[in-house]
Amino acid sequence: MPFLSTRRNLLLGSGSLALLSQVPSGWALPRSDASTPAFIDQLIGRMTVEEKAGQLTLLGSVAASAAAIAANPGMRQPAVALQLEAARAGQLTGVFNGSDVRWHRQLQDAAMQSRLKIPLLFAADVIHGFSTVFPVPLAESASFEPALARRTARAAAREASAVGIDWTFAPMVDVARDARWGRAVEGAGEDVLLGRRMAEARVQGFQGEGLSHPDALAACPKHFAAYGAAEAGLDYNTVDVSERTLREVYFPPFQSAFDAGAVTTMAAFNELSGIPATGNAWLFDDVLRGQWKYQGLVVSDYTGDRELIAHGFASDERDATRKAFLAGVDISMQSGLYLRWLPSLVASGDVPMARLDESVRRVLRFKAALGLFDAPYQRIRPRRAQARQRLPETLQLARDAARRSVVMLKNDNALLPLARQGRRIALIGPMARDTANIHGPWTLFGGDDSGSDLASAMRAAMGDPDALQVVDGSGFDSDLPGGIEEAVQAASAADVVVLAIGEPRSFSGEAQSRTDIVIPAAQQRLSDAVAATGTPRVVLLSNGRALALQGTVRDATAILVTWFLGSQSGPALADLLFGQASPSGRLPVSFPRAPGQVPWYYAHKPTGRPDPQPAELRAYTTHYRDIPNASLYPFGHGLTYGRIDYDGLDIGNARLDATGVLTVRARIHNRGTHAAEEVVQLYIRDRVASITRPVRELKDFRKVAVAPGDSTDVEFTLRRQDLLFFGSALAATVEPGTFDLWVAPSAEAEGLHATFELLG
Repeated sequence: MPFLSTRRNLLLGSGSLALLSQVPSGWALPRSDASTPAFIDQLIGRMTVEEKAGQLTLLGSVAASAAAIAANPGMRQPAVALQLEAARAGQLTGVFNGSDVRWHRQLQDAAMQSRLKIPLLFAADVIHGFSTVFPVPLAESASFEPALARRTARAAAREASAVGIDWTFAPMVDVARDARWGRAVEGAGEDVLLGRRMAEARVQGFQGEGLSHPDALAACPKHFAAYGAAEAGLDYNTVDVSERTLREVYFPPFQSAFDAGAVTTMAAFNELSGIPATGNAWLFDDVLRGQWKYQGLVVSDYTGDRELIAHGFASDERDATRKAFLAGVDISMQSGLYLRWLPSLVASGDVPMARLDESVRRVLRFKAALGLFDAPYQRIRPRRAQARQRLPETLQLARDAARRSVVMLKNDNALLPLARQGRRIALIGPMARDTANIHGPWTLFGGDDSGSDLASAMRAAMGDPDALQVVDGSGFDSDLPGGIEEAVQAASAADVVVLAIGEPRSFSGEAQSRTDIVIPAAQQRLSDAVAATGTPRVVLLSNGRALALQGTVRDATAILVTWFLGSQSGPALADLLFGQASPSGRLPVSFPRAPGQVPWYYAHKPTGRPDPQPAELRAYTTHYRDIPNASLYPFGHGLTYGRIDYDGLDIGNARLDATGVLTVRARIHNRGTHAAEEVVQLYIRDRVASITRPVRELKDFRKVAVAPGDSTDVEFTLRRQDLLFFGSALAATVEPGTFDLWVAPSAEAEGLHATFELLG
């Protein structure tokens, strides 16, 4: 077989050349009621029911890595011969989470030997990088730079497509407002606008110049829908929210992803108001395909169709298959239920053949859009695979992304940046020398980053490497014999302590919800002992969620939220500690004052008894008896090495009519001695509406560079459509009235405040 097959090799039987001539060059999946190329319908007409069910069956790859196998429950590698035979028999649409380009070629060869020669799809969980690992998505969202997310997704697509991968199960666009939920690490945080912009950017980055391009990776925004609203932040748990909340909070990031060109989506694990998402026809048929005119396909999450039985929604596998399929889930992932049961369901009339053909048509159109009918081997190039991995420019991008993802919460007495020489530094904590956790969760294919530990990077940056003493002090969740004593000795002999603590990667991700979102007790004891020495402390927090900081961790002189930064973690942190770069990230999630405060998010409703002065804890107003109804560090908060001031707010005549715009201007000053990048945020509040509105809503943001002693002007534009909400009839509406407006450095900062009138 030639290395690169063409369309002429793909279809057998009379008339095949005529069919092939009807495949449009560069064809893309339609986004409206565009027609399907004729060759697809003619191909469907030649398929058996079993072959159709095969096109709706996606299974784990024989070549899945140990990390990929561990990422899913009960995943077993099938026999090589069985997977090859399934491909030859047309019983497989593709495989996922393999990274061996040679195995991909073997499988595609087998598919090309099948009766109809329909090419296979190769999918993978490329969540935040491939062989080069970028910061976890929550961290990258802290950059408030959609363009950065677009660049890292593009780099990941180039690496992954080089080993034959066509499709990634990313981005995760679930809005997450409960810090207990472990999967918040995969998304963009608590805010709808930031979520929309990051979703759009990541889809554009993955898909590049178009799905048919050889280095494109088809995006799959997930999980549809409202997975981030799981009760108590418990993974897979029940979700029961209003339709208004769905439309205002949980749907918009998906809509942005689809507008950006995503043509696949994944069903959520959770039930939604009593109906599991995988069996929810309202979600897929009414909303997605009916109201939104979505023309793409829906894939189940891992065994999500079989799980309808455990939900108590289906009686057995056959019933689960019927309900998931008729709800609108096109592809079954891993369970094998569609292959096992769809033929008999069609034979009995429980599933109409026309409905089966619709799903097969969507899958084949997707494969055609990816260019697989034209060139099934275009991404399977063994000689190219290694040449695309971990290029110097990709690693540099990882370092830049890591620097831009770090958030400085506090920096009392301008402790940071540290001098590169002349100071004795004690680096203490379980993350000091660690490289096992820097990638964070959902890293299935990362390369060797054993040299990217923080200790090595700090030594390389210091004028006198011997001035750095490194002590682990404790494990992540356990004491070390003599660890605290050794840490205290090092801290006592140092001029400054860098305390590298936090969560290990295993505390975040799927099935990793936490009841107590604090620093583990062993590390809190380590912090207490080091703090008792009186040496100034810089805390570097490793985390995949918002944390409730307590005691000596909360009270450290300086605190940086470093998340899980990926392949260039150590060098990026050294750049920031020693002032080679300035922190510019902002919190995409609010840090609560105590674990019992969650779920906490800035865009909450005011209640009928709001506390106008939260710090005073006024009686009979909305607050807990022991803490204010406010965050410890709010959404949008983050400091720089500059000293930033805002002034000069100008909103013109403070009126917005039906067809006009409201132009908002402000001036940003850097009165410090270090260059800075400031994230300027625009918030509004609708004071009176027929449906109560949040206390603040983010409507725009700008990241601007300001040189020392310099100033820059920032301009925003508000339009009537920016003020829409879902009214009593669940239709998008806007009502005249008075609106508060803030240009501010965070969701709780006063910043610059004004009011304007929306005219009727």
